[in-house]
Amino acid sequence: MKILYGKLYQLKEDQHAKELKDIKGEQISASFGNQIRSYVLHPYKMVKDLRTQYETSDAEGVLEGNLEKFIEAELKLKDND
Repeated sequence: MKILYGKLYQLKEDQHAKELKDIKGEQISASFGNQIRSYVLHPYKMVKDLRTQYETSDAEGVLEGNLEKFIEAELKLKDND
């Protein structure tokens, strides 16, 4: 019975790990070269999303958390794929 419980426990753990992997998606390191956005604050103001190529001159708004346009651009990019 202990062997059976052990196998069932391992099966449940494997299934749980697979579900977590599906939820989390692909893991990308946060090293140099994997940046998401480029910020230019002087001499002009611009923020550019390097994945979707969306850019805006409202750098202050982006720094304050107004990311709706970037999210919409990412969703449009995923819809086209």
